[in-house]
Amino acid sequence: MTLKQLEESTAYLKHKGFDAPELGIVLGTGLGKLVAEIENPIEAHYNHIPFFPLATVEFHTGKLIYGTLEGKKVVVMQGRFHMYEGYDLIDVTYPIRVMHQLGIKNLFISNAAGAVNLNFKKGDIMLIEDHINLQGGSPLAFKNVAEFGDRFVDMSEPYDLKMRKKVEAIAKRENISLQKGVYASVVGPQLETKAEYRMIKLIGADAVGMSTVPEVIAANHLRLPVMAVSVLTDECDPDNLKPVNIAEIIAIAGETEPKMIKLFKELIKEI
Repeated sequence: MTLKQLEESTAYLKHKGFDAPELGIVLGTGLGKLVAEIENPIEAHYNHIPFFPLATVEFHTGKLIYGTLEGKKVVVMQGRFHMYEGYDLIDVTYPIRVMHQLGIKNLFISNAAGAVNLNFKKGDIMLIEDHINLQGGSPLAFKNVAEFGDRFVDMSEPYDLKMRKKVEAIAKRENISLQKGVYASVVGPQLETKAEYRMIKLIGADAVGMSTVPEVIAANHLRLPVMAVSVLTDECDPDNLKPVNIAEIIAIAGETEPKMIKLFKELIKEI
């Protein structure tokens, strides 16, 4: 990755009308309906944006959408990139750097995850307070990283405390049940074994998924405040583990999505 590549990607989007967005949003698996709320949308498919990776997951549509949401200019990633698709972590986080170049001041992230904390139930929303990186790498581990920011990035509070407090207040006001916890990110795409779920719980995670952590690390590198939520789509009880049903996971994400959209829209009004 070079600054020249980032500048070319950004120039293409500006030419299409992506004008000074205030907020970036990354939508997770089964969580794409927020885009229907965007006014005056402009779309840019990933395969048309210079140096962008291509989305390969069937339920990730693969485009950036720019427009207005709750009176603010936003750019939304409908479809994200994962290590399990064969990308490296620099590819996975490239869109975050492009959105930052466009001018975003805050970043929202959503994902679908499995509940390892058995007090949490499928259909719950979890506000991510901290994370554990189990992906075996870093999006900052490349030679010329110092051209883009500090090599050694502080991660004592990777998820913006002010936005987290606002989300908690909104959830209380809107009567949305909100869990809080630690998200563990694995490579995938295979789901976890019983022993792996036990390990993930033992090391302090409340939920597990295959995304989000690389984007959050990149955002912290850019000093970009970030807020992230997990929609919990299955309960990962190693003592009662049943074969995974991907269709059911997508369906539960879809059922919970309106509550997530409400949280996001109310937070957009307040930042």
